[in-house]
Amino acid sequence: MAENNSEASGSVHRRCTAHSQERNSSAAASKWIRLNVGGTYFLTTRQTLCRDPKSFLYRLSQADPELDSDKDETGAYLIDRDPTYFGPVLNYLRHGKLVLNKDLAEEGVLEEAEFYNITSLIKLIKDKIRERDCKTSQVPVKHVYRVLQCQEEELTQMVSTMSDGWKFEQLVSIGSSYNYGNEDQAEFLCVVSKELHNQSYGTNSEPSEKAKILQERGSRM
Repeated sequence: MAENNSEASGSVHRRCTAHSQERNSSAAASKWIRLNVGGTYFLTTRQTLCRDPKSFLYRLSQADPELDSDKDETGAYLIDRDPTYFGPVLNYLRHGKLVLNKDLAEEGVLEEAEFYNITSLIKLIKDKIRERDCKTSQVPVKHVYRVLQCQEEELTQMVSTMSDGWKFEQLVSIGSSYNYGNEDQAEFLCVVSKELHNQSYGTNSEPSEKAKILQERGSRM
């Protein structure tokens, strides 16, 4: 009789232990949420998605019955958005900081923040965009200069055919260098400039010493 009681007691203990493990496993599983964003999987916690109670992700994590959401075969929530720009959004919810790779535009993250309705992130990105645009507008326009040499008969054609943003700056006569037939051919140095929009263009944006001297000579003529 004692042996039977012992076996029964052991069986009950095993069932309780198994039930407790299943309950803990279920609780752990419910803590994590799997997202399929544009074909890329993200794993995060329910707590992270609940940072902004007014956001789409909060409603998704709470299984809002009014939110029409589908799951794929793995049980991940399907979200038809760009996964490249979702990464910074998710990281912001994790640690409260906006971290962007240099190849990502603030406007792209702003689109995602507005879609997910994360108000604090929307404000942060708009502030960064305004700050960036303000700095850009304060950068002085720089120019790249060129000095071209031509004969008198080529001058009109050269000036009239300038393109790609080049414009005439200065014309300096350097006299006659040789005879063509029975007439002397006057030669000129023409200084032209172009706005330097790309700072990585790699060309000196300031006038060369030669260009400066020619401009000074031309102004005295």
